[in-house]
Amino acid sequence: QLQASGGGLVQAGDSLRLSCAASGRTFVNYATGWFRQAPGKEREFVATIRWSGGSTAYADSVKGRFTISVDNAKNTVYLQMNSLKPEDTAVYYCAAGVYSRSVHDYVYWGQGTQVTVSS
Repeated sequence: QLQASGGGLVQAGDSLRLSCAASGRTFVNYATGWFRQAPGKEREFVATIRWSGGSTAYADSVKGRFTISVDNAKNTVYLQMNSLKPEDTAVYYCAAGVYSRSVHDYVYWGQGTQVTVSS
């Protein structure tokens, strides 16, 4: 299973680091992605990384501000979020699946963690 944590309430310009800890099985042959869903909106892609090779991809809206990384020893994927904006406010989910930007290509989902950015 996947366990997301690290969300909170911050001000615009602040930073947060989200964690996605994997347990119960190995996800080394998968990619782990972060997605977010704001109230009244569809779930959208944020970033993804391959556990094995470290290839990454980002949504244009977060490129240059967010960094995804993996710690294989800890079975954990991180999302470092800098220069946060109010429009980053959403519930953030981590998921494992095919290396893709599509929510439909991810089959294992963690529970969400709320990120709220005040202006």
